[in-house]
Amino acid sequence: MRIAPSILSADFANLQRELDAIKNADWAHVDVMDNHFVPNLTLGLPVVESLLKVAPMPLDAHLMIDDPDRWAPQYAEAGCKSVTFHVEAAADPKKIARDIRAAGARSSMAIKPGTPWEPYEELLPELDMVLVMTVEPGFGGQSFMAEQMPKVRAVRESVKKHGGDIWIQVDGGVSAKTIEQCAEAGADTFVAGSAVYGAASAADAVEDLRRLAAGHAH
Repeated sequence: MRIAPSILSADFANLQRELDAIKNADWAHVDVMDNHFVPNLTLGLPVVESLLKVAPMPLDAHLMIDDPDRWAPQYAEAGCKSVTFHVEAAADPKKIARDIRAAGARSSMAIKPGTPWEPYEELLPELDMVLVMTVEPGFGGQSFMAEQMPKVRAVRESVKKHGGDIWIQVDGGVSAKTIEQCAEAGADTFVAGSAVYGAASAADAVEDLRRLAAGHAH
């Protein structure tokens, strides 16, 4: 059970301090948005390169951007240990996944709430993680979409069939109230933003989430 707090909900003026506040987390989830694929603009490669120098944990870059074919390998080359592209934005998802791996990172594919899983099941051999979005990507602090749980179950079944160590990540509205149903459905990697950075202690929130998820592990 891996907890990957999203720095989307952190204080952008003090990102080093905000990363240190979650140093008990397994990963830090970095939301890259380009104001094209999603209607929001966050941060890009220069900021990620700076974060890589100070982060006490590996970075999981979630690219909510157009043209991930061009950009995704650059985030891997920079040192992100996991790079997630959105299949809806990808010209050639298989090539992106291979390029990410060739650059030394785990390759991960994200699907939006409206995107079905089945057409992409055949890409599993190229992937190290599948991210099932539990909100529409673009903004933090949105409410959790429980109707995405059957999709998490479907991905879990596909992974079982395929074999191999493929992680299943959920992102969006994950909190102490919702993490257990995500774990029950088969997720093992959890992105939480406001549930961590909105808490009195971010580190305590990470521990609480991990404990709740572990109680429902597959």
